[in-house]
Amino acid sequence: MRPEIAVTGLGLVTPAGHTADANWAALCQGRSLAAPDPELAGLPVDFSCQVTGFDAAAELGRSLARRVDPFIQFALAAARRAVADAALDTGTWPAERVGIVLGVGANSLGTYVTEFCRLGEDRPERVSPLALPRSVPSMAAGEVAIDLGAQGPNFTTSSACASGATAIGVARDLLRSGTCDIVLAGGSESARSRMTATCFTRMRALSRRREHPQLASRPFDAARDGFVLGEGAAVLVLERLSHARARGAPVQAVLRGYGAGADAHHPVAPHPHGHGAVRAIRVALEDAACDPGDVGLVNAHGTSTPLNDAAEAAALTRVFGKDMPPVTAAKGVIGHALGAAGAIQAAYTVLALRRRTVPPVANFESQDGDHKLDIVAGRPRPTAGKAGLSCSFGFGGQNAVLLFTTDCREPGAGETT
Repeated sequence: MRPEIAVTGLGLVTPAGHTADANWAALCQGRSLAAPDPELAGLPVDFSCQVTGFDAAAELGRSLARRVDPFIQFALAAARRAVADAALDTGTWPAERVGIVLGVGANSLGTYVTEFCRLGEDRPERVSPLALPRSVPSMAAGEVAIDLGAQGPNFTTSSACASGATAIGVARDLLRSGTCDIVLAGGSESARSRMTATCFTRMRALSRRREHPQLASRPFDAARDGFVLGEGAAVLVLERLSHARARGAPVQAVLRGYGAGADAHHPVAPHPHGHGAVRAIRVALEDAACDPGDVGLVNAHGTSTPLNDAAEAAALTRVFGKDMPPVTAAKGVIGHALGAAGAIQAAYTVLALRRRTVPPVANFESQDGDHKLDIVAGRPRPTAGKAGLSCSFGFGGQNAVLLFTTDCREPGAGETT
């Protein structure tokens, strides 16, 4: 039988804070963290959800912090936190059996724009020799491996806003196949550049509530008008359950299901009936040997855009029908971290299951359309469910769904070594 995959550590760096407890407290308050962003000053959309209070030099050392872009800085900090949370010793772990898989979407376009402008001034000698190592998406995973001494498979997934969730699914496969004993998986992003904001504004994807940015991100609300740029990183430590228990590791949850697939419909718009999302959810449920009724909460993608939320609501309705579990969506609080969003959601889903609580959706007042979800609003809601779905969808019709549970089987039950 297939081995069970345990989550033994979590590391987070988000606009909600740099620890699991800080993130959880902010989620349960249910208030948006959007604020005016000096980096975006003067643009039609000049606000975002920013990581604040993060001192890269203090976290990583001045030399390393100067060498890498913010999305790599966040990944390094989150990975270190996850390793500590999992009670791992990087000096004694089996380095060749430790893999790194990180999802990155837009990374830090600021470096590309800065160096391109220098080149455009016909001054190639001013282009930094660190331009590529600072900003190539794969360097987040590469720098984490260097920092921690992890010598196993090391690569980056890029499936738009599903990248972080895809990375966790791929990591599961590395563990199930026996290729790795430990995998650090997640995602990182810092795309609050003027170019990114301008591109999304031109696509009419961002909310334009400049006067009230705290009210801008409102997943599934009838008055939603677009998402809010966010940033951050989340890294999960994954191991086979037998391996985790053999070393006495803290098991926080089990990753029991993963489903992925494509809409094959449109470059940026989701299928209006959520066909690809439905397949991904059902594959995750089948992979986990779970019925829809076993799911106690859904951590929705919930971008706060009219089309995406409507398609996701349609997909969830098709899968769950009248037995809809409580639905939350973290982007109301922390904005949309693009390629890191799925990883951050995965970490939040684990926290929600462990605390038996579903955080509220920020700024939610009422739903529109024919598909009515059981949105948790106003205050957190207790849940007795042992399984939680985390849904991530992205440009190109990318769909990735993860199913976690706190129902950890006893050693030997469904286990192979």
